[in-house]
Amino acid sequence: MMLPEQLDSVEELEDWLSRPAPAAIDALAAVDGDVIVLGAGGKMGPTLTYMIKRAAPERRVIAVSRFSDAALPDQLRSQGIEVIVGDLLDETFVATLPECPNVFYLAGMKFGASGNQPLTWAMNTYLPTIICRHFLNSRIVALSTGNVYGLTSVHDVGSHEGDALQPVGEYANSCLGRERMFEYFSSVHGTPMAIIRLNYANELRYGVLVDLASKVLAGEVIDVSMGYVNAIWQGDANAMIIAALDQTASPPQPINVAGLGHLKIRDLCLEIAEIAGVEVQFRGREACDALLSDARGAWLDFGESAIDLATLLRWVVRWLQQGGVTHGKPTKFENRKGDF
Repeated sequence: MMLPEQLDSVEELEDWLSRPAPAAIDALAAVDGDVIVLGAGGKMGPTLTYMIKRAAPERRVIAVSRFSDAALPDQLRSQGIEVIVGDLLDETFVATLPECPNVFYLAGMKFGASGNQPLTWAMNTYLPTIICRHFLNSRIVALSTGNVYGLTSVHDVGSHEGDALQPVGEYANSCLGRERMFEYFSSVHGTPMAIIRLNYANELRYGVLVDLASKVLAGEVIDVSMGYVNAIWQGDANAMIIAALDQTASPPQPINVAGLGHLKIRDLCLEIAEIAGVEVQFRGREACDALLSDARGAWLDFGESAIDLATLLRWVVRWLQQGGVTHGKPTKFENRKGDF
């Protein structure tokens, strides 16, 4: 497949982010019934929902969110997706939702977590109990985070699904609480689930690569203390999350979704600087540990990447150079204390 030199519009970007991979198409073909995406208004929600509809165009697909972006509901409807607007923390509202057999749970709170701990815990730990009670008879794919592992040695392959969990900070601990609530309701009611531990999804408006490229282009000195990441194209992450629908079980099994291998921050910045034709400076020294996941299982099950790293880096740099919009939400990946 020929990849373009750059992407020039949000429409073109979202087309690439929502192109369904074979694993996503196969997973949806293997199950029956409507699909509902909870938290569809977030960073990943729109393109994941688009991908579901493109992978199964005959299927009823419902997007649920408060939708802080007022234009998004109509954009979703234009693609044949039903939209329900409401607050998932409102149990009365959740009780009105159709009991779809296939549920993708994307709701959660990360940014601002260190400044609003009660809401963080309500969103990440209490909300799953509301959802699990309403969707007892559904398959649920629930998004979590690799932050539940804590830092791991950069000399190893990364945290494996069976490793002990050592979350750092209230955000990561609240996400572990989210997982435990899903596990509890699955064990009590037999609800088949899959828990997706996602690390470092990237597109052109958001992600570690956007953070780094923005700093390099601005001439900022790059701190390399958090020296390594696994970066994954968000389109690949969308496809893996959808494909996990065919791997739901009770009790649920966690699935790491992340890029393969460790990418060194210093090397990424040098590549970005070369693409942009600028210089880059660094400070600090790479720590011996980082937030890294071993996602070889997901790649073995769900297939190869649609976009290589060199292309993604070029797209990010060109996007920022031409003034492309961003979500304005730095990942804060460099924070080693779990404060978000």
